[in-house]
Amino acid sequence: MPIQTRRAIVIGGSIGGLFAAALLRRAGWDTHVYERVGVDLSGRGAGIVTHPEMVEALKAAGANPGDDLGVFIQDRRTLDRHGNVIEEYHCPQTATSWNRLLQMLRDSFPADHYHRGKELVAIETTQEIAVARFADGSSAEAELIVGADGFRSTVRNQFLPDVKPIYAGYVAWRGLVEESALPPIAHRDLFPYFAFCLPPGEQMLGYPVAGPNDDLRPGHRRYNFVWYRPADEDSTLQRLLTDETGHIHSVSIPPPLIARSTIAEMLSESERVLAPQFQELVRVTEQPFLQPIYDLESPRMAFPRIALVGDAAFVARPHVGGGVAKAAQDAMTLVRALTVEADLDAALRRFEAERIAVGRRIVDRARRLGSYMRTRFNTAEERALAERHQTPEAVMSETALLNFLRE
Repeated sequence: MPIQTRRAIVIGGSIGGLFAAALLRRAGWDTHVYERVGVDLSGRGAGIVTHPEMVEALKAAGANPGDDLGVFIQDRRTLDRHGNVIEEYHCPQTATSWNRLLQMLRDSFPADHYHRGKELVAIETTQEIAVARFADGSSAEAELIVGADGFRSTVRNQFLPDVKPIYAGYVAWRGLVEESALPPIAHRDLFPYFAFCLPPGEQMLGYPVAGPNDDLRPGHRRYNFVWYRPADEDSTLQRLLTDETGHIHSVSIPPPLIARSTIAEMLSESERVLAPQFQELVRVTEQPFLQPIYDLESPRMAFPRIALVGDAAFVARPHVGGGVAKAAQDAMTLVRALTVEADLDAALRRFEAERIAVGRRIVDRARRLGSYMRTRFNTAEERALAERHQTPEAVMSETALLNFLRE
Protein backbone atom coordinates (compact mmCIF):
# COMPACT_ATOMS: atom_id res chain seq x y z
CA MET A 1 0.00 0.00 0.00
CA PRO A 2 1.49 3.41 -0.95
CA ILE A 3 2.32 5.84 1.85
CA GLN A 4 -0.28 8.60 2.08
CA THR A 5 1.13 12.13 1.70
CA ARG A 6 0.50 14.30 4.71
CA ARG A 7 -1.46 17.47 3.99
CA ALA A 8 -0.89 20.97 5.44
CA ILE A 9 -2.74 24.26 5.13
CA VAL A 10 -0.99 27.60 5.54
CA ILE A 11 -3.21 30.57 6.36
CA GLY A 12 -1.52 33.71 5.03
CA GLY A 13 0.27 34.08 1.73
CA SER A 14 2.84 36.72 2.53
CA ILE A 15 6.55 36.07 3.17
CA GLY A 16 6.14 34.15 6.45
CA GLY A 17 3.41 31.94 5.01
CA LEU A 18 5.41 31.21 1.88
CA PHE A 19 8.46 30.24 3.91
CA ALA A 20 6.34 27.74 5.85
CA ALA A 21 4.60 26.44 2.73
CA ALA A 22 7.75 26.00 0.64
CA LEU A 23 9.64 24.28 3.46
CA LEU A 24 6.73 21.95 4.25
CA ARG A 25 6.39 21.03 0.60
CA ARG A 26 10.09 20.24 0.29
CA ALA A 27 9.73 18.03 3.40
CA GLY A 28 7.10 15.96 1.58
CA TRP A 29 3.86 17.60 2.74
CA ASP A 30 1.06 18.35 0.28
CA THR A 31 0.79 22.04 1.14
CA HIS A 32 -1.75 24.69 0.13
CA VAL A 33 -1.66 28.41 0.93
CA TYR A 34 -4.83 30.43 1.54
CA GLU A 35 -4.46 34.22 1.33
CA ARG A 36 -7.20 36.63 2.39
CA VAL A 37 -6.35 39.33 -0.19
CA GLY A 38 -7.78 38.64 -3.63
CA VAL A 39 -5.08 40.42 -5.65
CA ASP A 40 -1.34 40.00 -6.04
CA LEU A 41 0.51 41.13 -2.89
CA SER A 42 3.37 42.49 -5.00
CA GLY A 43 4.07 46.17 -4.41
CA ARG A 44 3.54 46.08 -0.66
CA GLY A 45 6.19 46.67 1.97
CA ALA A 46 9.56 48.37 1.70
CA GLY A 47 13.16 47.60 2.64
CA ILE A 48 14.40 44.59 4.57
CA VAL A 49 17.81 44.06 6.14
CA THR A 50 19.01 40.49 5.61
CA HIS A 51 20.58 38.10 8.12
CA PRO A 52 22.35 34.73 7.73
CA GLU A 53 19.31 33.01 9.30
CA MET A 54 17.08 34.36 6.53
CA VAL A 55 19.48 33.38 3.75
CA GLU A 56 19.72 29.86 5.23
CA ALA A 57 15.94 29.53 5.13
CA LEU A 58 15.74 30.84 1.55
CA LYS A 59 18.14 28.16 0.40
CA ALA A 60 16.25 25.46 2.31
CA ALA A 61 13.00 26.64 0.69
CA GLY A 62 14.49 26.26 -2.78
CA ALA A 63 14.79 30.01 -3.36
CA ASN A 64 18.56 30.33 -3.62
CA PRO A 65 19.31 34.06 -3.45
CA GLY A 66 22.56 33.90 -5.42
CA ASP A 67 24.60 37.08 -5.67
CA ASP A 68 21.79 39.52 -6.44
CA LEU A 69 19.72 39.40 -3.27
CA GLY A 70 20.01 43.14 -2.75
CA VAL A 71 22.35 46.09 -2.21
CA PHE A 72 25.55 45.39 -0.30
CA ILE A 73 26.36 48.01 2.37
CA GLN A 74 29.80 48.22 3.95
CA ASP A 75 29.47 50.95 6.56
CA ARG A 76 27.11 52.75 8.90
CA ARG A 77 27.26 56.42 9.85
CA THR A 78 25.46 58.91 12.07
CA LEU A 79 24.84 62.54 11.10
CA ASP A 80 24.20 65.35 13.56
CA ARG A 81 21.49 67.99 13.22
CA HIS A 82 23.73 70.04 10.91
CA GLY A 83 24.58 67.14 8.60
CA ASN A 84 28.07 66.45 9.90
CA VAL A 85 29.24 62.83 10.25
CA ILE A 86 29.82 62.29 13.97
CA GLU A 87 30.34 58.50 14.11
CA GLU A 88 31.04 55.65 11.68
CA TYR A 89 30.82 51.89 12.13
CA HIS A 90 31.94 49.11 9.80
CA CYS A 91 29.10 46.60 9.42
CA PRO A 92 28.88 44.67 6.11
CA GLN A 93 25.28 43.74 5.36
CA THR A 94 22.90 43.27 2.43
CA ALA A 95 19.62 45.16 2.21
CA THR A 96 16.86 43.82 0.00
CA SER A 97 13.22 44.58 -0.66
CA TRP A 98 10.00 42.99 0.51
CA ASN A 99 8.99 42.52 -3.12
CA ARG A 100 12.21 40.71 -3.97
CA LEU A 101 11.78 38.16 -1.19
CA LEU A 102 8.10 37.65 -1.94
CA GLN A 103 8.77 36.96 -5.60
CA MET A 104 11.61 34.55 -4.88
CA LEU A 105 9.37 32.53 -2.57
CA ARG A 106 6.41 32.66 -4.96
CA ASP A 107 8.65 31.29 -7.71
CA SER A 108 9.64 28.37 -5.46
CA PHE A 109 6.03 27.37 -4.73
CA PRO A 110 3.49 25.95 -7.24
CA ALA A 111 0.97 28.58 -8.34
CA ASP A 112 -1.94 26.13 -8.32
CA HIS A 113 -1.42 25.55 -4.58
CA TYR A 114 -1.70 29.28 -3.79
CA HIS A 115 -5.31 30.41 -3.33
CA ARG A 116 -6.22 34.13 -3.21
CA GLY A 117 -9.39 35.72 -1.87
CA LYS A 118 -9.76 33.16 0.91
CA GLU A 119 -10.65 34.90 4.15
CA LEU A 120 -10.51 32.52 7.10
CA VAL A 121 -13.60 32.51 9.30
CA ALA A 122 -12.92 29.65 11.70
CA ILE A 123 -10.96 26.46 12.30
CA GLU A 124 -12.42 23.23 13.58
CA THR A 125 -10.24 20.39 14.84
CA THR A 126 -10.79 16.75 15.71
CA GLN A 127 -8.38 14.01 16.71
CA GLU A 128 -7.95 13.11 13.04
CA ILE A 129 -8.20 16.36 11.06
CA ALA A 130 -8.33 20.16 11.04
CA VAL A 131 -10.81 22.07 8.89
CA ALA A 132 -10.39 25.68 7.75
CA ARG A 133 -13.65 27.42 6.87
CA PHE A 134 -13.64 30.50 4.65
CA ALA A 135 -15.95 33.49 4.19
CA ASP A 136 -16.98 32.36 0.70
CA GLY A 137 -18.48 29.16 2.16
CA SER A 138 -15.66 26.86 1.06
CA SER A 139 -13.50 24.78 3.38
CA ALA A 140 -10.26 22.80 3.32
CA GLU A 141 -9.03 19.86 5.40
CA ALA A 142 -5.55 18.95 6.50
CA GLU A 143 -3.61 17.24 9.26
CA LEU A 144 -1.89 20.53 10.12
CA ILE A 145 -2.87 24.20 9.86
CA VAL A 146 -0.14 26.84 10.10
CA GLY A 147 -1.26 30.32 11.10
CA ALA A 148 1.01 32.73 9.23
CA ASP A 149 -1.59 35.46 8.87
CA GLY A 150 0.40 38.20 10.52
CA PHE A 151 -0.16 40.92 13.03
CA ARG A 152 -3.99 40.69 12.96
CA SER A 153 -4.01 36.88 12.83
CA THR A 154 -7.45 35.29 12.66
CA VAL A 155 -5.89 31.98 13.66
CA ARG A 156 -4.34 33.45 16.81
CA ASN A 157 -7.52 35.31 17.66
CA GLN A 158 -9.50 32.06 17.67
CA PHE A 159 -7.12 30.23 19.99
CA LEU A 160 -5.79 33.18 22.02
CA PRO A 161 -8.59 35.78 21.94
CA ASP A 162 -7.16 37.76 24.85
CA VAL A 163 -3.78 38.35 23.21
CA LYS A 164 -3.83 41.82 21.68
CA PRO A 165 -1.16 44.15 20.27
CA ILE A 166 0.18 46.73 22.75
CA TYR A 167 0.95 50.19 21.40
CA ALA A 168 4.57 51.17 22.08
CA GLY A 169 3.99 54.92 22.35
CA TYR A 170 5.53 55.97 19.03
CA VAL A 171 5.10 55.70 15.28
CA ALA A 172 7.34 55.31 12.26
CA TRP A 173 7.13 57.40 9.14
CA ARG A 174 8.43 55.32 6.27
CA GLY A 175 9.23 55.96 2.64
CA LEU A 176 11.02 54.79 -0.48
CA VAL A 177 12.83 57.37 -2.60
CA GLU A 178 14.11 56.84 -6.13
CA GLU A 179 17.90 57.14 -6.24
CA SER A 180 17.64 59.56 -9.17
CA ALA A 181 15.40 61.88 -7.10
CA LEU A 182 18.00 62.45 -4.37
CA PRO A 183 19.87 65.76 -4.55
CA PRO A 184 23.64 65.29 -5.09
CA ILE A 185 24.74 66.08 -1.52
CA ALA A 186 22.11 63.85 0.06
CA HIS A 187 23.03 61.07 -2.36
CA ARG A 188 26.73 61.40 -1.53
CA ASP A 189 26.23 61.44 2.23
CA LEU A 190 23.41 58.90 2.54
CA PHE A 191 23.08 56.51 -0.33
CA PRO A 192 26.15 54.27 0.09
CA TYR A 193 25.46 53.92 3.82
CA PHE A 194 23.16 52.61 6.48
CA ALA A 195 22.72 56.10 7.91
CA PHE A 196 21.24 57.48 11.13
CA CYS A 197 20.19 60.79 12.65
CA LEU A 198 19.28 60.92 16.34
CA PRO A 199 17.16 63.91 17.41
CA PRO A 200 16.29 63.82 21.13
CA GLY A 201 13.64 61.15 21.67
CA GLU A 202 13.50 60.32 17.95
CA GLN A 203 15.42 58.24 15.45
CA MET A 204 15.82 58.44 11.68
CA LEU A 205 17.55 55.71 9.70
CA GLY A 206 17.86 54.78 6.06
CA TYR A 207 19.60 52.41 3.68
CA PRO A 208 19.70 51.63 -0.06
CA VAL A 209 17.60 48.87 -1.61
CA ALA A 210 16.89 47.66 -5.13
CA GLY A 211 14.77 49.74 -7.45
CA PRO A 212 11.59 48.71 -9.31
CA ASN A 213 11.71 45.15 -10.67
CA ASP A 214 14.71 44.41 -8.42
CA ASP A 215 16.92 46.81 -10.37
CA LEU A 216 20.39 46.96 -8.78
CA ARG A 217 22.00 49.28 -11.34
CA PRO A 218 23.52 52.49 -9.95
CA GLY A 219 21.08 55.32 -10.47
CA HIS A 220 18.09 52.96 -10.59
CA ARG A 221 17.93 51.87 -6.95
CA ARG A 222 15.93 53.31 -4.04
CA TYR A 223 16.62 54.58 -0.55
CA ASN A 224 14.42 53.25 2.25
CA PHE A 225 13.92 55.33 5.39
CA VAL A 226 12.25 54.85 8.78
CA TRP A 227 11.66 57.83 11.08
CA TYR A 228 10.53 57.00 14.63
CA ARG A 229 8.62 59.71 16.54
CA PRO A 230 6.74 59.68 19.87
CA ALA A 231 2.95 59.89 19.54
CA ASP A 232 0.60 59.84 22.53
CA GLU A 233 -2.05 57.16 21.98
CA ASP A 234 -5.08 59.19 23.06
CA SER A 235 -4.31 62.38 21.18
CA THR A 236 -1.46 62.49 18.65
CA LEU A 237 -1.93 58.95 17.35
CA GLN A 238 -5.66 59.45 16.86
CA ARG A 239 -4.98 62.61 14.89
CA LEU A 240 -2.38 60.89 12.70
CA LEU A 241 -4.87 58.10 11.92
CA THR A 242 -7.64 60.55 10.96
CA ASP A 243 -8.21 60.90 7.23
CA GLU A 244 -9.53 63.89 5.24
CA THR A 245 -13.15 62.93 5.93
CA GLY A 246 -12.60 62.87 9.69
CA HIS A 247 -12.72 59.09 9.93
CA ILE A 248 -10.31 57.65 12.52
CA HIS A 249 -8.72 54.41 11.36
CA SER A 250 -7.86 51.69 13.86
CA VAL A 251 -4.32 50.30 14.15
CA SER A 252 -3.11 51.76 10.81
CA ILE A 253 -4.15 54.01 7.93
CA PRO A 254 -3.76 53.32 4.16
CA PRO A 255 -1.03 55.67 2.82
CA PRO A 256 -3.25 57.44 0.24
CA LEU A 257 -5.72 58.36 3.00
CA ILE A 258 -3.23 60.17 5.24
CA ALA A 259 -4.51 63.74 5.62
CA ARG A 260 -2.68 66.47 3.73
CA SER A 261 -2.29 68.45 6.95
CA THR A 262 -0.59 65.46 8.57
CA ILE A 263 1.89 65.20 5.69
CA ALA A 264 2.54 68.95 5.89
CA GLU A 265 3.21 68.69 9.61
CA MET A 266 5.61 65.80 9.05
CA LEU A 267 7.55 67.82 6.46
CA SER A 268 7.72 70.82 8.78
CA GLU A 269 8.97 68.67 11.66
CA SER A 270 11.66 67.13 9.46
CA GLU A 271 13.06 70.62 8.82
CA ARG A 272 13.07 71.32 12.55
CA VAL A 273 14.87 68.21 13.84
CA LEU A 274 16.61 66.27 11.04
CA ALA A 275 19.98 66.67 9.32
CA PRO A 276 19.65 68.55 5.99
CA GLN A 277 20.38 65.39 4.01
CA PHE A 278 17.48 63.58 5.68
CA GLN A 279 15.26 66.64 5.21
CA GLU A 280 15.84 66.35 1.47
CA LEU A 281 15.05 62.65 1.62
CA VAL A 282 11.70 63.31 3.28
CA ARG A 283 10.93 66.23 0.94
CA VAL A 284 11.23 64.15 -2.26
CA THR A 285 9.22 61.19 -0.92
CA GLU A 286 6.18 60.78 -3.15
CA GLN A 287 4.03 58.77 -0.73
CA PRO A 288 5.15 58.40 2.87
CA PHE A 289 3.31 55.88 4.98
CA LEU A 290 2.65 55.72 8.68
CA GLN A 291 3.28 52.71 10.92
CA PRO A 292 2.16 52.80 14.55
CA ILE A 293 4.55 50.58 16.52
CA TYR A 294 3.19 47.66 18.53
CA ASP A 295 4.41 44.72 20.62
CA LEU A 296 2.70 41.36 20.69
CA GLU A 297 3.65 38.24 22.66
CA SER A 298 1.75 34.97 22.47
CA PRO A 299 1.97 32.63 25.48
CA ARG A 300 1.64 29.68 23.10
CA MET A 301 2.59 28.89 19.52
CA ALA A 302 1.06 25.43 19.19
CA PHE A 303 -2.33 23.80 19.75
CA PRO A 304 -3.67 20.43 18.59
CA ARG A 305 -3.03 20.41 14.82
CA ILE A 306 -2.27 24.16 14.83
CA ALA A 307 0.99 26.13 14.75
CA LEU A 308 1.57 29.89 14.79
CA VAL A 309 4.58 31.39 13.00
CA GLY A 310 5.97 34.85 12.33
CA ASP A 311 3.95 37.89 13.33
CA ALA A 312 0.94 35.72 14.12
CA ALA A 313 2.82 34.68 17.27
CA PHE A 314 5.23 37.51 18.10
CA VAL A 315 5.46 41.07 16.81
CA ALA A 316 8.70 42.82 17.68
CA ARG A 317 9.37 46.48 17.07
CA PRO A 318 11.33 46.99 13.82
CA HIS A 319 14.60 48.05 15.53
CA VAL A 320 15.91 44.48 15.54
CA GLY A 321 15.17 44.19 11.82
CA GLY A 322 14.51 40.50 12.29
CA GLY A 323 10.82 40.01 11.47
CA VAL A 324 11.44 38.10 8.25
CA ALA A 325 14.33 36.10 9.69
CA LYS A 326 12.19 35.21 12.72
CA ALA A 327 9.32 33.98 10.53
CA ALA A 328 11.75 32.01 8.37
CA GLN A 329 13.35 30.33 11.37
CA ASP A 330 9.94 29.60 12.89
CA ALA A 331 9.11 27.70 9.71
CA MET A 332 12.50 25.95 9.65
CA THR A 333 12.08 24.80 13.25
CA LEU A 334 8.51 23.60 12.64
CA VAL A 335 9.51 21.49 9.66
CA ARG A 336 12.54 20.11 11.49
CA ALA A 337 10.34 19.08 14.43
CA LEU A 338 7.84 17.43 12.07
CA THR A 339 10.70 15.48 10.53
CA VAL A 340 12.19 14.34 13.84
CA GLU A 341 8.93 13.48 15.60
CA ALA A 342 6.57 10.94 14.02
CA ASP A 343 3.76 12.07 16.33
CA LEU A 344 2.24 15.44 15.33
CA ASP A 345 1.48 16.56 18.90
CA ALA A 346 5.04 15.79 19.98
CA ALA A 347 6.40 17.71 16.99
CA LEU A 348 4.29 20.76 17.79
CA ARG A 349 5.40 20.70 21.43
CA ARG A 350 9.04 20.52 20.33
CA PHE A 351 8.55 23.42 17.93
CA GLU A 352 6.85 25.58 20.54
CA ALA A 353 9.43 24.90 23.25
CA GLU A 354 12.25 26.09 20.99
CA ARG A 355 10.68 29.07 19.26
CA ILE A 356 8.65 30.66 22.04
CA ALA A 357 11.85 31.46 23.93
CA VAL A 358 13.38 33.03 20.82
CA GLY A 359 10.26 35.11 20.20
CA ARG A 360 10.39 36.47 23.74
CA ARG A 361 14.08 37.35 23.42
CA ILE A 362 13.50 39.25 20.17
CA VAL A 363 10.55 41.21 21.56
CA ASP A 364 12.52 42.07 24.70
CA ARG A 365 15.53 43.16 22.67
CA ALA A 366 13.39 45.35 20.42
CA ARG A 367 11.80 46.98 23.46
CA ARG A 368 15.25 47.78 24.83
CA LEU A 369 16.32 49.36 21.55
CA GLY A 370 13.06 51.27 21.39
CA SER A 371 13.52 52.67 24.89
CA TYR A 372 15.26 55.56 23.12
CA MET A 373 11.80 56.89 22.18
CA ARG A 374 10.41 56.79 25.73
CA THR A 375 9.57 60.04 27.48
CA ARG A 376 8.40 58.63 30.84
CA PHE A 377 10.28 56.25 33.12
CA ASN A 378 9.23 54.31 36.20
CA THR A 379 12.74 53.73 37.54
CA ALA A 380 16.25 55.13 37.28
CA GLU A 381 17.26 51.86 35.63
CA GLU A 382 14.74 52.41 32.83
CA ARG A 383 16.07 55.92 32.26
CA ALA A 384 19.68 54.70 32.18
CA LEU A 385 18.75 52.03 29.62
CA ALA A 386 17.12 54.65 27.40
CA GLU A 387 20.15 56.92 27.68
CA ARG A 388 22.45 54.10 26.61
CA HIS A 389 20.44 53.55 23.45
CA GLN A 390 20.66 57.25 22.59
CA THR A 391 24.36 57.06 21.75
CA PRO A 392 25.43 56.67 18.12
CA GLU A 393 27.76 53.82 19.08
CA ALA A 394 24.96 51.76 20.64
CA VAL A 395 22.44 52.54 17.91
CA MET A 396 24.78 51.62 15.05
CA SER A 397 26.14 48.47 16.70
CA GLU A 398 22.76 47.04 17.70
CA THR A 399 20.11 48.13 15.18
CA ALA A 400 18.98 45.51 12.63
CA LEU A 401 21.40 42.86 13.89
CA LEU A 402 20.64 39.43 15.34
CA ASN A 403 24.04 38.80 16.95
CA PHE A 404 22.42 38.61 20.39
CA LEU A 405 20.63 35.39 19.36
CA ARG A 406 23.96 33.73 18.62
CA GLU A 407 25.57 34.68 21.93
